[in-house]
Amino acid sequence: MNQTLTSSLLWASAFRPFYFLGALYAPLLVAVWLGAFLGLWSLPSGQLLKLQHGHEFIFGFSAAIITGIVLTALPSWAGTEEILGRRLVLLVALWLLGRIAFWASPWLPALLPALVDCLLFPTMFIMLAPQLLRAANRLYLLLLPILFALFAANLIYHHGLLTANDTEAWLALRLAVYAIVVLYVLKGGVLTPIFTGNALREKGRGEPAPFNMTLEIAAVATLLLLAVLDLAAAPAPWTGCAALACALLYGWRCARWQGWRVADVPLVLVMHLGFAWLVLAFALKAAAELTGIVPEAAWLHAFTVGSLGLMMLGLMTRVSLRHTGRPLVVPPAMLVAYALMFVAALLRLAATVHGLGNAVVALAAALWAAAFMLYFLVFCKTLVTPSAPRSSP
Repeated sequence: MNQTLTSSLLWASAFRPFYFLGALYAPLLVAVWLGAFLGLWSLPSGQLLKLQHGHEFIFGFSAAIITGIVLTALPSWAGTEEILGRRLVLLVALWLLGRIAFWASPWLPALLPALVDCLLFPTMFIMLAPQLLRAANRLYLLLLPILFALFAANLIYHHGLLTANDTEAWLALRLAVYAIVVLYVLKGGVLTPIFTGNALREKGRGEPAPFNMTLEIAAVATLLLLAVLDLAAAPAPWTGCAALACALLYGWRCARWQGWRVADVPLVLVMHLGFAWLVLAFALKAAAELTGIVPEAAWLHAFTVGSLGLMMLGLMTRVSLRHTGRPLVVPPAMLVAYALMFVAALLRLAATVHGLGNAVVALAAALWAAAFMLYFLVFCKTLVTPSAPRSSP
């Protein structure tokens, strides 16, 4: 492989290429989907269009951002070797090939897009498993079943498409969403209280609540129970009770972090807002299953747009600043991006619950895309240029 390519600054850390491509892909994905949604051009209609939209949100856009976050965090938090150079180029190439194969699938042999699109997560698994097995903190091994679940979900999705089984494809996307929720509560549930505690101490506002392992185990176990019940199409009261238990446990968990005490620290506040949307998502899921007063899809939009969108923007901002040697001062444009994402979530949820029509859905999608476009415009140069020199201690 060309030495100049692998020595480029874009490959100096995993977040650089994956954030660059993911943030660029977000508005492109929305533009293509919105054009078809509004009838401006022709794409597959009906369920297939919705399936493709869901797939690329998860395995295209989200996969890029999640990969960048995970591969950048592990060396600092788990003490693993950083994935750089040719290995990083390989992962990025697999992501790109997956996107090309997905969009070119009408002109390719039936199995080829599925095979190419499913390579990213098993390759990550193979790269990370030996390192995580050597890590002192065995809890980081939980990442491996999450990667396997994402790989399995993608395989099941493509099998559903190849056999014209929409039910199977939708089930696969839901499995992938639950895998992301588990990763979200594990990783976000560590970083949010730590960053909150740092902010509290820095501002002289005391100490955060002590870590509660019993609560953490109960919260994750209840989430896994909800996932199993939902994916197995268990009776609605069972699933609804599990969702209600998640809402209560995660509400308690978030309240212990006391996010309101750092409301003047945007990088921390945005993470707490993300978890607030997660609690709302569980509550909406419970309401849908137990009473039917809201559509079942409401919880998915609360999580994917509100919770995941805000957490992604917050972590992308923090990582892009800290890992390039810049002070943790949020650029004003990113404050606008956080606000756009919050409003996008409100609009998308309102459109789902109240049936506000295509115009509101389109506006929510446009605001979601604009938030990531703002990130790209603010940080695109940072991602491809040298880090700022660190000041002496």
